[in-house]
Amino acid sequence: MFTGSDIGLDLGTANVMVFVKNRGVVLHEPTVVALDKENGRIIAVGAEARQMLGRTPGNIIALRPLRDGVIADYDVTEKMLRYFISKADGGWKFFLRPRLMICIPSGVTGVEVRAVKQAAIQAGAKEAYLIEEPLAAALGADLDISQPSGTMVVDIGGGTCDIAVLSLGGIVCSKSLRMGGDKIDEAIVKYIRRECSLAIGERTGEELKMEIGTADLQGADNNSMEIRGRDMLSGLPRGVVVSRWQVHDAIKEILDVIVSGVKEVLENTPPELAADIVNKGIILTGGGALLDGVDRLLCRETGLPIYIAEDPMSCVAKGTGRALHNMGIISAASKKRVVKR
Repeated sequence: MFTGSDIGLDLGTANVMVFVKNRGVVLHEPTVVALDKENGRIIAVGAEARQMLGRTPGNIIALRPLRDGVIADYDVTEKMLRYFISKADGGWKFFLRPRLMICIPSGVTGVEVRAVKQAAIQAGAKEAYLIEEPLAAALGADLDISQPSGTMVVDIGGGTCDIAVLSLGGIVCSKSLRMGGDKIDEAIVKYIRRECSLAIGERTGEELKMEIGTADLQGADNNSMEIRGRDMLSGLPRGVVVSRWQVHDAIKEILDVIVSGVKEVLENTPPELAADIVNKGIILTGGGALLDGVDRLLCRETGLPIYIAEDPMSCVAKGTGRALHNMGIISAASKKRVVKR
């Protein structure tokens, strides 16, 4: 039974989203922590810490404790989780510790699974359940995955791209790519450094992606955007105008890998479920679904209908909450992923 203190958590590489029953998504903040390097004390978490990326003095470091969808810094992740749980739950009492349902990429190792569970328990959770991201994304997108019918979801998050075919509350076949929005941002930053001899930060790379980035140049205009950074030769500040075509050139290799991953999962899908997908199409979730043209690109490459879920960024967070409320809708294999305090 889902109680008021139970929480669904999308612990993403780029953002953390928290879902509470009857309140919806109550928190959406960047997965960034600012620390004092001398004593390890947390200076800021979330949006405030993100503002410090690339702008901190020598004694403060702003970092992302998760990389490619998994924990990169256990201690910092634990402290960050404690902060977000307390903020979302209004500061829980010792005897009212929340249950957590946390999403994980479908391709994580046993060691990575244990790290997430233990971090959640150490952060104050009474019990920690884990659910694969494609399952959570499908539930959050209001898809009925309990029936013996094939449903295909492509969840493009910040650190991973999870591709899966679902049926009877479980994953039939899947592929998890350790690349997503963050890798796209990094590719843009590297491209500008290489082609324009200009050093820019990851926030500028993300702005380029969001403002003029596209996955499909067919029919797209060649909009441009002026950015500023540090000249690689002179070391002085300089501006440059970047076109939509240049941004597409920067991210094309990553898009090709995602397309190949989708095709691989389709090739491994049982024939009966493949027939269902032909009829129902592929559902896109995650922040990457908002990249201009990604639906058109996948439609052209697969020949299947592609649909972007309503509010794709919050699908996983909503799905974690719904899974915790109704454990019967996910398979027995997923239910076993639990640890108690």
